[in-house]
Amino acid sequence: MAQNRSDDSPRAATDSTVPSPRIDGIDAARALAVFGMFTVHLGVASVGLLPEDGATALHTFVRGNSSALFALLAGLSLAFMTGRTTPSDGEALRGATVRVVTRAAVIGLLGVLLDLMGVPVAIILTYYAGYFLLALPLVRLRAGALWAVAGVLAVVGPAVSFALRSAMGAPEPRLSSLGSVTEFLLTGYYPAITFMAFVYAGMALGRTDLSATAVRWRLLAVGAGLSVFAYGGSWLLLHPLGGLDRLAVAGGPMTVGRPSTVATDPVLLESLRAGVEDEMYSISGQVPTDSWWWLAVGTPHTGTTFEIAQAVGQALIVIVACVWLAERARRLMYPLSSVGRMPLTVYTGHLFAIAVVIGLSSGEWRSPWLLEWFVLGAAVFAVLWRIAVGRGPLESLLGVIADGVDVSVAEARQARGG
Repeated sequence: MAQNRSDDSPRAATDSTVPSPRIDGIDAARALAVFGMFTVHLGVASVGLLPEDGATALHTFVRGNSSALFALLAGLSLAFMTGRTTPSDGEALRGATVRVVTRAAVIGLLGVLLDLMGVPVAIILTYYAGYFLLALPLVRLRAGALWAVAGVLAVVGPAVSFALRSAMGAPEPRLSSLGSVTEFLLTGYYPAITFMAFVYAGMALGRTDLSATAVRWRLLAVGAGLSVFAYGGSWLLLHPLGGLDRLAVAGGPMTVGRPSTVATDPVLLESLRAGVEDEMYSISGQVPTDSWWWLAVGTPHTGTTFEIAQAVGQALIVIVACVWLAERARRLMYPLSSVGRMPLTVYTGHLFAIAVVIGLSSGEWRSPWLLEWFVLGAAVFAVLWRIAVGRGPLESLLGVIADGVDVSVAEARQARGG
């Protein structure tokens, strides 16, 4: 049946490959990632169900974590498309590679077109397409090697990014979601040098047997351990070891030429600490390069080792929880898994909806309950479409294009005798 087909499963160049069934819990986690991006894009003022403090806390929690979860699930999808627990090879791998490259090209083009709409949102799709291409050379690796690659990149990537950006000087102003190769790799909203750690972690996760209870318990333990390390390590460096004070003393025009005065003025120092903490939560992509102590920060969208660790840790906990709940409360999770089956459609649709809301508004377009209406509308649409049709409209189109290119390439190879 159409709605039971796994969009993430490998389809060999021959029709003899039987697609593996979808995992509803993975789809539910993907929906949470999309709804998290809804929350970030619509802002605190759009939340009606929670008081302002609660809305701010929700926004702070999902900011960064939702895009990281989305990227991690991209890696998991790539693993599913290239063999799941056993990496594909031979003809199956060649066919999967063609489809992945085709999907990346189409998704990247869609991202560029969406960016031209001028919606005040950092479009992730163009980055997403690039992540697939960077990940392809490692699709033959098994889970252990992929975890190792993700871990090394999480530790080394932030320091390398810091050093390179320090040597480059002040970055050019961002004029779009993604305007250059440098932005994609280093200075953009979702720089590959740190975001690829999420993708490789997702590929490693996709190479594990998520149906095994022991695997799930290990993933929960790893997720909890990474979260404790991230929050505890950042807190230790910033507070008991004085990193926050060093950032406060080193930064800002109020401190120029008077570091000793700042250090002995508790009122001024507290004010500067508050300023640093505000800046920590307003970073979008990577930390400033005026002090190496910025790498001790663990707040969202900073691209530090601590931020990567906490985002991966929380993603593992969310994914295991969603898989467990989807198996035991399928009807309850049905709306979430329905949204997660068509993330490209829902993500694209919410950008068009934002453009419409902005166009119809004469002033401030964010208003209470807007987020709830967006979530409800996406869930209702996804459920009805899943029941009536199956695959999401953009997912179906993407699949048709990818399969068509796969067939064309296979026929061309056969014609050449290869």
